[in-house]
Amino acid sequence: MFKKLVPLNREAHAKLKVKPIDTFGFASGFHIASLMVHEFARAASAYPIVFLEDKEKDEFRPVVLLGLEAGENLFLNDEGSWKASYVPAIIRRYPFALARLGEDADQFTVCLDEESDFINEETGEALFAEDGEPTEVVENVKRYLGEMQQMEGFTQQFCHFLSEHNLFNPLNMRVRYGSAMRNVTGCYVINEERLYNLSDKLFLEIRDKRYLAPMFSHLTSLSQIERLARFKEDSGDNTPPPAADV
Repeated sequence: MFKKLVPLNREAHAKLKVKPIDTFGFASGFHIASLMVHEFARAASAYPIVFLEDKEKDEFRPVVLLGLEAGENLFLNDEGSWKASYVPAIIRRYPFALARLGEDADQFTVCLDEESDFINEETGEALFAEDGEPTEVVENVKRYLGEMQQMEGFTQQFCHFLSEHNLFNPLNMRVRYGSAMRNVTGCYVINEERLYNLSDKLFLEIRDKRYLAPMFSHLTSLSQIERLARFKEDSGDNTPPPAADV
């Protein structure tokens, strides 16, 4: 997605402007997009929500499936328009992002993609005023990215809780598009049976942590995998390969 991500600098970027996103072609090569717990309810109406394991960090993270093959985004049409009413926040934040100031630092800085098609010196809203101070655009970006960072922290706690209580299960689902079946593997889902067999005390803890709604949103969203298969079939690519990881 990012071509040249650099820290936002009032001197180097004094003349830059940003245009509103009018096409999502920059996300055409992504078949997954990271998601935060706060997005589950809206995202579940359009996308399958699953979890990926980062074995090096020994943690899980939620994502939405945008395609059934690597490098395939079935939610984009030929004009670069998004084919769902809700666009994940990580896509909407482009061309901006937060980066840590050092490996273990708790401080972050706003970065932008200098080579983005939405960044230029001619059209759009200025990032800095004539006196060098950040404009309202930059302040809004800071606020938005800061909120995303807080949501990400809550999401990490949510995933840690599920993992700690052994509620993840590998997904192995078969879908049909064209004339063949396709196995969807390589990701994890909440084990519904284990969830219902939790003790009353633990179930109440889940309720108090406000985890119940996103858990059920995730489980409901899994039927959207069939929607991806329909999108795939409509795209004309009806010859799926053997089973492959998400």
